[in-house]
Amino acid sequence: MDAQRLARLVTDSVVRRPSLWRLFRGPLRGMFDRLAPTWEMRIGPHHLWALELALEEVPPPRRVLDLGTGTGVVAKSLAERYPRAEVVVGIDLSPGMIEEARRTLPPELAGRLRFEVGDASALACPDGEFDLVVLSNMIPFFDELSRIVAPGGRLVLSFSRGAETPIYVPPERLREELGRRGFAEFAEFSASPATALRAERE
Repeated sequence: MDAQRLARLVTDSVVRRPSLWRLFRGPLRGMFDRLAPTWEMRIGPHHLWALELALEEVPPPRRVLDLGTGTGVVAKSLAERYPRAEVVVGIDLSPGMIEEARRTLPPELAGRLRFEVGDASALACPDGEFDLVVLSNMIPFFDELSRIVAPGGRLVLSFSRGAETPIYVPPERLREELGRRGFAEFAEFSASPATALRAERE
């Protein structure tokens, strides 16, 4: 099975039944480890378009998390966008991706931006730790997202090729799952081909 088909299969399966993640975690980690050295050649400028629209009305955050950071493209953009943020953390399941992110970390961002290997289904951080959490082309683990986003904080989920993104969850499903977990003030954004959804933790 090729990488795109595997990513879509895992996403659809895990969003329906999060318990299946334990079966897919290893294969997905291995796939992204293999892709890490060439990852940034696979993403174009549209990768950030809808995300940037969704961030325009977000108050400057104090603590920021980029979940599923890959090689850190989004995390670096967030650190540049919010120079007053205390910390920006990029977390990814793939050690290979994190190695690439650290290797290309600009020295001027090193004091505020760090990268860690971690599992988005069970993060090693306190409840309400972040007032902005961003997921770009990333499987959402809804219970964990509701745990780590601070009250009044924002969550942004973006998909760089909209419904054609291998890791994609339709906005109506995102609204349903997040709404049941204390998120509201939903807003959708589109900058073809990219899409994004923003929500606020009540």
